[in-house]
Amino acid sequence: QYSHQPRILHSDSIQKVAANTDVSEMWENDLRPLLIERYSGSQGNYVVQQHIKHRLQRLQAGWEIEEDTFQRYTPYGYQTFSNIISTLDPSAKRHLVLACHYDSKFFGQQWQERVFVGATDSAVPCAMILELARALDNKLQLIKTSSTSRPDLSLQLIFFDGEEAFVRWSPSDSLYGSKHLAQKMVSTPHPPGSTTTNQLQGIDLLVLLDLIGAPNPVFPNYFPNTIRWFQRLQAIEQELHNMDLLKNHSVERQYFQTTFHRGLVEDDHVPFLLRG
Repeated sequence: QYSHQPRILHSDSIQKVAANTDVSEMWENDLRPLLIERYSGSQGNYVVQQHIKHRLQRLQAGWEIEEDTFQRYTPYGYQTFSNIISTLDPSAKRHLVLACHYDSKFFGQQWQERVFVGATDSAVPCAMILELARALDNKLQLIKTSSTSRPDLSLQLIFFDGEEAFVRWSPSDSLYGSKHLAQKMVSTPHPPGSTTTNQLQGIDLLVLLDLIGAPNPVFPNYFPNTIRWFQRLQAIEQELHNMDLLKNHSVERQYFQTTFHRGLVEDDHVPFLLRG
């Protein structure tokens, strides 16, 4: 996995991808329906689940959608959680995973029952992934239908439930969905019937989107073993600047900074990281 090489898009291909992106479409049809209270187990959470699935099911590429539904004990008793896993081609041996969480933080009586909508945490990342799937729909459909042999790599989109703590962040009250899915994947043979490899080992790269949507975000590098992929993101950002495709974003204010962050951010990637 560390030796896999990316395919570099030429300028004309980048132009076509950028031309298909529609921020207004993302705001109106992807993001706006997500901006409701949606803590795990709530009616709003179920509404958002259905919205995400509907937005993917309407696409021509033919995503296979799986729900990982389970119950866990929380400070408020047993709650039902449901991760959404959308795979472009389930027959592929390897997966490039883009992930986010769709639940919002619960504020109970101790917080005067405030409603937390969580635009950046993490409705915007969910909307970005949905818009990416829409913008690339024709291209992904073409790749999927024109392949003459079994594909080796597939895009996979994961929408985690239960990232937020119900009361206070702790090992037992956080990351409910990602913990369950990581354990499920490591226990599931992949490809089907394999006795040596599992679904988690089929993940080439997991890119988690969270806390995105505020002005001027900065993303340092957290992982030295995947620095070459971080450097690809830096190169892509620079190329988009050179092609004048980034609006309202100055060259001097980079998204992807060269600084290295040594601390561990506790988020949905951690259960996967701990399992290799």
